[in-house]
Amino acid sequence: MIAPKNTKVSSPTPRLEETENDVVMVNSTYVKCDGGGGALGHPVTWLDMGEDTHVICKYCDRVFKLDPNAVPGGHH
Repeated sequence: MIAPKNTKVSSPTPRLEETENDVVMVNSTYVKCDGGGGALGHPVTWLDMGEDTHVICKYCDRVFKLDPNAVPGGHH
């Protein structure tokens, strides 16, 4: 789709509810994403949830959600 001239087009930030298909449950607040798919993925990026319970990859919009049963401080 091509936007008409002088029309601002924006990409909304994905919300957790919108990306349930790509939710990966993890046991750590620090995770690695490569987009999956081998050569069809994206550069490896490390994501830190900080104090939050999920983080979204800036390349592929995959959501990493902290397992509620995860041990606090459990990243290596």
